[in-house]
Amino acid sequence: MILAQISGIFSLLYLVFALAMFVPSLAVLVRRLHDSDKSGWFMLIGLIPLIGGIILLVFVIQEGTKGPNKYGPAQELAAPVAA
Repeated sequence: MILAQISGIFSLLYLVFALAMFVPSLAVLVRRLHDSDKSGWFMLIGLIPLIGGIILLVFVIQEGTKGPNKYGPAQELAAPVAA
């Protein structure tokens, strides 16, 4: 009985965490696709069984375009901060 209640609490916490991480994950994916000059709608390729995730992974790990593109100026990496 107590174990079932604890399991229910952890299930609820996991659901809240998963929902809280979903929107930021989509935002990061769209920003990364924009860096490589692709529309955010390309994330729907991930819905294709088996190969969609692989294609999306290739798009994400590609280097972004040099200079500005149709989605705005290039995001430069920040200089390392000396400790």
